[in-house]
Amino acid sequence: MNNVFAVAGIVIKEMYRRKDFYVLLILTVLITGVMGSVTFFNDDKIVRYLKELCLLLIWISSLVIAITTIARQMPSERENRTIFPLLAKPISRGELLIGKFLGCWLACGIALVCFYSFFAAITVSREHHFYFLNYFQAATLHWFMLGILIGMALLGSLVFAAPSSNATICFVVATAILLVGRHLNQVALSMRGGQQAFIYGLYYAIPHLEIFDVRDLIIHNWSIIAWPYYGAAVLYALIYGAFFVAGACLLFRRKALN
Repeated sequence: MNNVFAVAGIVIKEMYRRKDFYVLLILTVLITGVMGSVTFFNDDKIVRYLKELCLLLIWISSLVIAITTIARQMPSERENRTIFPLLAKPISRGELLIGKFLGCWLACGIALVCFYSFFAAITVSREHHFYFLNYFQAATLHWFMLGILIGMALLGSLVFAAPSSNATICFVVATAILLVGRHLNQVALSMRGGQQAFIYGLYYAIPHLEIFDVRDLIIHNWSIIAWPYYGAAVLYALIYGAFFVAGACLLFRRKALN
């Protein structure tokens, strides 16, 4: 485990030396700050639209950070030839991949803490109250959803040659699942035969990222999710994340380093 945490620490340091996180955080702050300073038609409830905009920016920024960070990890190691001295040390290929995954996932968690802290400060300044459990559930489910995407992109980095193609495909897949995934079973009802079986199979096979999108929980200050359902969603994310990481480890074990 020491090897895994050592690799994870390197990934975290590398991520926060880059400008991606800071640029996205500053853009989110500026756009939200400008929108928050405007009063539309003297409507006090405009804070809900402000919260929706800020959360959308946070989701987009987190997807960009998570996917682009993990997508370039293994290709950059091969390109810079640093993977050879790294694996010459007493560290296995599996530990290297798990360390990369854990480092990126923890770094994204730190980024989410920064984003949601800013979001909470803006919200409290307008609404004058703070629902801690709502924010906790929304932020942690968001983080576990990113774990699935990080595992997917890690596996993709061993399949696709370029980080750009891997990141693009992961963005397209994530967007398609978030927007269309929940409706595939309804689409299958209008089909027959093999097409229907294929769509149903796809519906049950894909990771349903939309179940982690609980932004309405804090936009409309709804009651918190029942803890058994929350725990089931966390377990669902851990299973899919472990599946992608295990697939990456199996593929990397048989893959030539050059």
